[in-house]
Amino acid sequence: MLFLLIVSVMILSAFLIVLPPLLRKHPLAEADQDQRNIAIARQRLAELKEQLQAGALTQALYDEQLVELEQALSDDLDIQSQAKTSPTGRRRGALAGAEASKSSGRWMAFVLVLAIPLVAGALYWTLGNYQSLSQVDQPAAANQAAPELEQMKNMVAGLAERLKEQPNDAMGWTMLGRSYKYLQQYPKAVEAFEHAYRLIGDQPEIMLLYADALAFASNEQMAGKPAELVFKALAMEPNNVTGLWLGGMAKAQTGDFAAAMALWEKLEAQLPQGSEAQQEIQVLLAKLATQMPEGAATQEEAKPATAVSIDVQVSLASELQKSAGPNDTVFIYAQALSGPKMPLAIVRKQVSELPLTVNLTDAMAMMPTMKLSNFEQVKLLARISKSGDAMQQPGDLIGVIEQVALTDKEAHKIVIDSQIK
Repeated sequence: MLFLLIVSVMILSAFLIVLPPLLRKHPLAEADQDQRNIAIARQRLAELKEQLQAGALTQALYDEQLVELEQALSDDLDIQSQAKTSPTGRRRGALAGAEASKSSGRWMAFVLVLAIPLVAGALYWTLGNYQSLSQVDQPAAANQAAPELEQMKNMVAGLAERLKEQPNDAMGWTMLGRSYKYLQQYPKAVEAFEHAYRLIGDQPEIMLLYADALAFASNEQMAGKPAELVFKALAMEPNNVTGLWLGGMAKAQTGDFAAAMALWEKLEAQLPQGSEAQQEIQVLLAKLATQMPEGAATQEEAKPATAVSIDVQVSLASELQKSAGPNDTVFIYAQALSGPKMPLAIVRKQVSELPLTVNLTDAMAMMPTMKLSNFEQVKLLARISKSGDAMQQPGDLIGVIEQVALTDKEAHKIVIDSQIK
């Protein structure tokens, strides 16, 4: 029964596809092409809005690229509309043949209503195998994305051809570079952004796009021209999100971890709190901190300073005793009330040692420029991690004291009494 139902649905679908064109004529190809052009333009508009919101695109350049996008779409739709328009004599010829086409379509429709089920049944009876029905959907799903990718490649090729005739179109070269980068054709992206850079000049956005493409074309290495462009852009826009990211990469690749951390800390402070991007930066900062040479000192550390420390008593709530194993890691640390979440001082223990008392000091800082003595008030946390990861994860157990003055010398009691969702 299931097989017969499937066959019936397929035959009905064939009727719905074949019969309507026989009864009436529609310019489907042109309409479909228009819809594809509109869909691609909408996708590009969404990308422009995301870049504007992320700070990677200035309002002025956003407006220019929006005008370019509207003009390109207008040109595409105008071409299609011209294809639909025909001279008066041709229109009259089409009208004259309408009746014959209509009657021919109706006659053929009746034939197909009988022929499709009979031919399909005969072929299946001879060649078919109903057990293979469960396997036919997998190849189709694997090939769904191919037409869209091929269509985009054709559009990019068309844009490249147009720019050969209009080599002074800076926005066109920028769009071509972005397209090549999306297709992971990095050498071609470099060439396109180089053209745009020559036309636009020292504009931070185009410099960073050019630098990023150069880095990808060189196996993500920032040394040389990419780093030069990035720091030139940062000199013009010190808070540019893309510039801070690429600048940190450039410094980290040269081994200047302190400079890389300074750039990424500035970036981390600008990203939305709790966002995936901010969490990724925090992970990178934690890794960089482990690569800093021990005993690395700054000029501030050489100056005499008053010793700063905080006593913290940590215990685990009785209702969560069964949720933690004796070998689970306990992180006890202090954070700044605002800004980067890098611990100012941190101690690592095990659940088997609870309850316990620790003394947090400047000596426990992860980096010299982020330590307790730089702040008047801090936030205290104690967290149990089954994975031992320094970044908090869903399922970790945690206790928090939201605000503590460093002048308060009393022991501060933290009870780990909640679970991170």
